[in-house]
Amino acid sequence: MKGILLCGGFGTRLLPMTRVTNKHLLPVYDQPVIHYPIRTLVEAGIDQIMIVTGGESPGHFLQLLGNGKHLGVTELNYTYQDKVGGIAHALALARDFANSDAICVMLGDNITDASLKQDVESFKSGAKIFVQEVPDPERYGVLRLEGNSLIEIMEKPKNPPTNLAVTGIYMYDPEVWDILPTLKPSMRGELEITDVNNYYIQKGKMKWTLLNGWWIDAGTHDALLEASNYMAGK
Repeated sequence: MKGILLCGGFGTRLLPMTRVTNKHLLPVYDQPVIHYPIRTLVEAGIDQIMIVTGGESPGHFLQLLGNGKHLGVTELNYTYQDKVGGIAHALALARDFANSDAICVMLGDNITDASLKQDVESFKSGAKIFVQEVPDPERYGVLRLEGNSLIEIMEKPKNPPTNLAVTGIYMYDPEVWDILPTLKPSMRGELEITDVNNYYIQKGKMKWTLLNGWWIDAGTHDALLEASNYMAGK
């Protein structure tokens, strides 16, 4: 399995700090944000990684990470998303890197202390998502269930059917590369990863599990502070 870290976007929620660098390079306690998802992948046994970035400071990633060897990465690749086209658009840029391997995709501002090692080792085919119970599910993609059966993922619903939010960690088999070209832009004008996940659900090929640890989407000032305080106490 190969790892893909999606680090695009303009980080407008983190202005003014993101006027000078990408949000994934901002500090969380004593490390930049991007170090944490890299560590999650490497500790799970994934040491071939591609970073998909964008915006005005892509060179800062190379300056910080280099070839990634000091972080346990054996092969670190970079590619550039030249427009804001959504998570699924960014993922499509990694097709040649992934080749015929399964992939673990993480949003670069997602930080967790959960271990993915067992999930990586047991993954065979289809797709898998990791979810967390949250107090504000209307901010996320949310699971709609019938019993324990996953029916669909609802993107930022006004009346969430559950409090189970999809984290920014996904596993896919190579069929994902056939799905991505069929997607239509959403009302936001972007290609949505929720549409990819719902495709797998409709085909009966999606598995879901609760993430077995602490997790945060570090995309706001409050979240960065919470993440820093948590990591300082570990």
